[in-house]
Amino acid sequence: MTDITVRALGEEEWQVYRDVRLAALRESPDAFAATAAQEEAFDEELWQARVKRSRRLVAQDGDQIVGVVSVGRVPEGDDKVSELFGLWVSPDLRGKGVAWKLVDAGVRQAREDRYGFVLYWVGTDNGRAVAFASSYGFRPTDGRRAMHNSTEDDPEDEMAMIYPLGDDPGAVPSSVL
Repeated sequence: MTDITVRALGEEEWQVYRDVRLAALRESPDAFAATAAQEEAFDEELWQARVKRSRRLVAQDGDQIVGVVSVGRVPEGDDKVSELFGLWVSPDLRGKGVAWKLVDAGVRQAREDRYGFVLYWVGTDNGRAVAFASSYGFRPTDGRRAMHNSTEDDPEDEMAMIYPLGDDPGAVPSSVL
């Protein structure tokens, strides 16, 4: 494997974000709240607005985009809390440190943007994701919500995991509980 680099997309690179987001939705349709068909219908203005609304970080292997994560303010939440979301890595590079590099870049971006915490929602039944987030330093909280694909017959929850960026690693904002 060549060196994977991670970089933030500029606002003018909305098409790069669109392409990797649609690739993620097509490859892992159950991992996201939206579908490829829904987002393929979005016009250019909406994609441009999305790139402006949150930081979009991409992992690259040479010129090829192989992963993505977004980081931004929690909607209607505590303005000290940032959220990592939309994490995806190309299947052929999973388990090779790409997700770690993306999450690390997202945490660094949140720190640069002066957030106090990074929130990351993880499926409670997804042991691999929970272990990954825990190994990075995210801690589970009491925050729970139904997953987007949860049904009455097959209920699935996500838990909020938190990574403190400040001096008090034991602090957890009440807005995520």
